[in-house]
Amino acid sequence: MEKFIDNLPPMDLMRSEKMSFVQLIIPVESSHRAISYLGQLGLLQFRDLNADKSPFQRTFVNQVKRCAEMSRKLRFFKDQINKAGLVSSSHSELQPDIDLEDLEMQLAEHEHELIEMNSNSDKLRQSYNELLEFKIVLQKACGFLVSSHGHAVPDERELQENVYSHDQYVEAGSLLEQEMGPGPSNQSGLRFISGIICKSKILRFERMLFRATRGNMLFNQASADEQIMDPVSTEMIEKTVFVVFFSGEQARTKILKICEAFGANCYPVPEDITKQRQITREVSSRLTDLEATLDAGIRHRNKALASVGVHLAQWSNMVRREKGVYDTLNMLNFDVTKKCLVGEGWCPIFAKTQIQEALQRASFDSSSQVGIIFHPMDSVESPPTYFRTNVFTSPYQEIVDAYGVARYQEANPAVYTTIIFPFLFAVMFGDWGHGICLLLGALVLIARESKLSTQKLGSFMEMLFGGRYVLLLMSLFSIYCGLIYNEFFCVPFHIFGASAYKCRDSSCRDAHTAGLVKYKDPYPFGVDPSWRGSRSELAFLNSLKMKMSILFGVVHMNLGILLSYFNARFFGSSLDIRYQFVPQMIFLNSLFGYLSFLIVLKWCTGSQADLYHVMIYMFLSPTDNLGENQLFWGQRPLQIVLLLLALIAVPWMLFPKPFILKKLYTERFQGRSYGLLNNSEMDLELEPDSARQHHHEEFNFTEVFVHQMIHSIEFILGSVSNTASYLRLWALSLAHSELSTVFYEKVLLLAWGYDNLVIRLVGLAVFAFATAFILLMMESLSAFLHALRLHWVEFQNKFYHGDGYKFKPFSFGSITEDDD
Repeated sequence: MEKFIDNLPPMDLMRSEKMSFVQLIIPVESSHRAISYLGQLGLLQFRDLNADKSPFQRTFVNQVKRCAEMSRKLRFFKDQINKAGLVSSSHSELQPDIDLEDLEMQLAEHEHELIEMNSNSDKLRQSYNELLEFKIVLQKACGFLVSSHGHAVPDERELQENVYSHDQYVEAGSLLEQEMGPGPSNQSGLRFISGIICKSKILRFERMLFRATRGNMLFNQASADEQIMDPVSTEMIEKTVFVVFFSGEQARTKILKICEAFGANCYPVPEDITKQRQITREVSSRLTDLEATLDAGIRHRNKALASVGVHLAQWSNMVRREKGVYDTLNMLNFDVTKKCLVGEGWCPIFAKTQIQEALQRASFDSSSQVGIIFHPMDSVESPPTYFRTNVFTSPYQEIVDAYGVARYQEANPAVYTTIIFPFLFAVMFGDWGHGICLLLGALVLIARESKLSTQKLGSFMEMLFGGRYVLLLMSLFSIYCGLIYNEFFCVPFHIFGASAYKCRDSSCRDAHTAGLVKYKDPYPFGVDPSWRGSRSELAFLNSLKMKMSILFGVVHMNLGILLSYFNARFFGSSLDIRYQFVPQMIFLNSLFGYLSFLIVLKWCTGSQADLYHVMIYMFLSPTDNLGENQLFWGQRPLQIVLLLLALIAVPWMLFPKPFILKKLYTERFQGRSYGLLNNSEMDLELEPDSARQHHHEEFNFTEVFVHQMIHSIEFILGSVSNTASYLRLWALSLAHSELSTVFYEKVLLLAWGYDNLVIRLVGLAVFAFATAFILLMMESLSAFLHALRLHWVEFQNKFYHGDGYKFKPFSFGSITEDDD
């Protein structure tokens, strides 16, 4: 058997790639090119040899600062392009190779030019806005000034009534009479200030003026016909023209200060109509000239931005790469001669040849007289974990890594998660109608894969797109389980032939009371459709799904314990095989494996035995006669043997391993058994459950014993709780089925019972909404999370340590815009 296992071909995802710790000695003249070529290859993870230094104490800090400054300028260009409404090309035109210094000069010139154009544009825009506001004030204020020489207008009468209605402001009456009386305003000492203000501030502005002048003013306003652009936010703002009539220098000072506080712009308006018309013509002429100048400036600016936008993606990519190269060079050390850089890191063994070829090419291209030295080294550190995945296996590996990254060369649960995870989801979500809906969504995502992979998606859509193949398998298994349950939106169909049951008479009146009669062989595939709506439907489906959940759970947990055997065998730990794997298999299968056997036997024989009674009295009264609950000959002595084996397995797990570890440690350091030094049993660092740390710390027997005791108690209690936890498969499957039934019968059928088209359409809409948002979204999310828990807790805790760390090589492909 062992020879057969050893001859099995290795699986790609079963174990992480074998890693090698390597050292590089790179001449300074070829260091930049060598790191660039390694970044293109993306198969070497560098170790930071300057971890004790701050970023500002490293060798290439100035180059990193220059790259950061260029990244800032590129972000400035991108913001300006977006602000101008231009589209920067993601596939820029390829420019001939350009040095970093030349690019830095180009970016500085473009930035200086753009800042100057923005400054000129802002000044022109400010002048244009001032002239436009002046023109609007001239147009609107003329009406107020003309009315001040004539009779009172309705607005002034309203203000006069408001002023006279307050006794404390009686003195304001004479000013209003003078203002509204005939004759020029300067004869009565009446003066005015005209200007323009944001429409949102006008009420507070008027209230403040009224209080500051104690009512000795007249406020006129009119909405501007045109909106004015804010030069800062580039938004169009509605403004209001105002004219304030007052008397006295003190009131003038107060009004000007309030205008300044509210951001109102004041403009002088002559009282002479001839001068007003002349100024209006001059302002209009200047506005026309400014509009032409502004348009020409915007065209010139957009042209400059377009020329930058053509190369923006290429420049950004180049700067990100250069910054990544210098960040990596900062992780290297100079040797004693200061002529070479020394680096260390991890690489997969299969990539050694590619890395050496890249380094040789770098030495040749840089015309270096000294080659780059690349050689493996020994390391006391645990290597990183690296799995080669594709678009199909990557999301399943991410599900496992979310729990914890696998220890180096540890068995990878993602191999089994690929199939078991979507299957357990489907057991809870089984409905082939809902499965078809999920399948259509998955196929749409897969069909648009090439287009969506290049777009910026939201967080939810990005997660959904990343798991499109997980969704595909979940939908296919949901269709399969839905056919087993015979549920299509909770409605059964006679897909595989007629039912095996029929009514007792032609009227079928007693179908839900007395039940049906079986008249032929069982339904060929899945649940017989006649169970739906029968009097024993719930009891039958509950029994079926509950027992099925226990069977799946026991098989799943046995797979986890079996993987712990392969882990122990791979690492050469015979202690774990003899004192963990064997007693765990005995304990679990003596109790719950035996229960699974009874379930299958009861299904095959059609026995009426009560399995609850059998399992309970197996512990309480193992020697009592089973009576009608006996399923086979010799059941009682077998149960006694299984119970004794389960009891023996507990101390078997608990005591031997700590004492054997102590004995091996004593022999090792007293020199009586040097031959065992290379034995994996002696290498306590390889023992997964050893409390000993690196560098041969003192062996602590108490700590090892307590750790083993906790591990044993956790497994014993977990065997019960984990088996019960798999009953969630039954519970969620039942809940999904009953919820579908409620929506179908109480919404769709109820609405269809009315002979009214509106009610039927409303019922159909409510049913579609409930199906889409409750059954397809909320229920699928619930089933996903429960399947995730079964993998993380019930399955992976049997063998998976998950205390490794990911292999993160220096790669240009992994550098994103966020790294700027």
